[in-house]
Amino acid sequence: MSLAAVTLPTDRGTIMQRSVLWVLGLFLLGPFPAAAEGPQLPDLSDRIEAFQEQRAAEGDSKLSPADRKALDRAMAQVRAELPDPGLAVGDEAPEFTLPNAFGEPVSLADQLAQGPVVLTFYRGAWCPYCNLELKALQESLSAFRDHGASVLAVSPQKPGKSLEQVREDGFPFEILSDLDNRVMKGYRLFFRVPEGMVRVYREKLGLDLADYNGDGRYVLPVPATFVIDREGVIRAAFAKVDYNKRMEPAAILEALRQLPKP
Repeated sequence: MSLAAVTLPTDRGTIMQRSVLWVLGLFLLGPFPAAAEGPQLPDLSDRIEAFQEQRAAEGDSKLSPADRKALDRAMAQVRAELPDPGLAVGDEAPEFTLPNAFGEPVSLADQLAQGPVVLTFYRGAWCPYCNLELKALQESLSAFRDHGASVLAVSPQKPGKSLEQVREDGFPFEILSDLDNRVMKGYRLFFRVPEGMVRVYREKLGLDLADYNGDGRYVLPVPATFVIDREGVIRAAFAKVDYNKRMEPAAILEALRQLPKP
């Protein structure tokens, strides 16, 4: 049939009927394809909140009111010493080489030569909040790798303790040990654990930090995460003395998306 032979309907009822049939036809064709969604990343704050609720429900009789006050005083002391912890966005990330869980040297420069780096500082394998964070980073790693990024995790603990952690949890990224506190200091995260906290940890929680960090090393970093571009510049930063606050994987991914393409 030629275009000239086509007769358009003029009757209002016919037009309405064909409109209804056209709409029904769309439904019969099935749903439209959904818009592409980004990767589903873990919500770390939700996991931390759920952990705290579970611990509260189970009860924590190990700590007396006096113990809790001692810990509160210790945390207040750390906040006073580090009112604004961590390097800032735009700062140059200090270079370092640290041993991994197998005792092999890993340098920030070598990692940056391959792409951006997500650098996180955590307290140690003994810290449940840190383990929640590392697990969330593990689950988010493929999304980070889509942007060419790698993850480095730094703690003051001995490589042997890191190796236990890697074998137990199967972390696929480097777990590094800052054995002389130099890197923690360079990123403005280092503090000596106040005596009141050392005592409560040892006497009431059965945790001697020296068992993890080495003799006499009652030191920790403020938990922190930095997104570092290939030029060695910090493009996103998160550091909180309150150790139950951590950078969300979604925020890390957004920072990686904002980096200029190579």
